Amino acid sequence: MRVTRRRDTPGELALRSALRALGLRYRVDVALTGTRRRADVVFLGARVAVFVDGCFWHGCPAHGTWPKANAAWWREKIEGNRRRDRDTDRRLKRAGWTVLRFWEHEGTAAAARAVESALRLRADRPGRRAL
Repeated sequence: MRVTRRRDTPGELALRSALRALGLRYRVDVALTGTRRRADVVFLGARVAVFVDGCFWHGCPAHGTWPKANAAWWREKIEGNRRRDRDTDRRLKRAGWTVLRFWEHEGTAAAARAVESALRLRADRPGRRAL
């Protein structure tokens, strides 16, 4: 687990590159107020938090695997990550944020367009700055 990067994973780098190509500017690996959690990409003015979840660590239904060695420990670890993700989403939404989650294997261009669309929706709200 020590070798696993907390930030700058290949999925994050690809998404950030696609967001830059769309002309979007963002913050990276931002601590979220009121939690001990961090978002991968954040648009502070628009209050949009983006997470790129790894298939193994977050239990992707299509690509996630369950180790056979020490299976109970790993199942609890991955299920705990899933619970924490849901809790983070709930807390951020309650605080007025838009939360977007993408799997690391998802198409980068489609994910970037989804982020751009969310930012445009947020820009339509009174008193919000997005794009």
